[in-house]
Amino acid sequence: MDTEPRYLYKLFPSTAPVPEPIPERLPVSDLDRESGFIHLSTAQQTPNTLKHFFKNEPLVYVLRIEYERVEGDIRWESPEADVCGPRPGEGLFPHLYNGLKLGRDEVESLAVWKNENGWEDTLKKVKPWLLY
Repeated sequence: MDTEPRYLYKLFPSTAPVPEPIPERLPVSDLDRESGFIHLSTAQQTPNTLKHFFKNEPLVYVLRIEYERVEGDIRWESPEADVCGPRPGEGLFPHLYNGLKLGRDEVESLAVWKNENGWEDTLKKVKPWLLY
């Protein structure tokens, strides 16, 4: 990245609801556990993350994480193209290496996005919340 983002984002499927208030430690997905880190996205990467990994989800829980809170544990890495194919123009992805901890200390806010008419329509509505 040319400049550091202000926020990073973590998406959870409807089958893994995020409780409020956010606990000290949220459950970790199988993918994150197997990878040994928490997969995050920048605001620019979030739309395609939705389309590739949450295509058929009726809703997703989106955690907004202040970059400064996790900066020391972030590694910027290339995505594995065999999972969702190449994602040109999206750059490196932020991966959180902090012992798989994500909870109230890391999360700034939570949003619930509904996939009513496809993610394109939803993204237009939530754009003010999806900050760079």
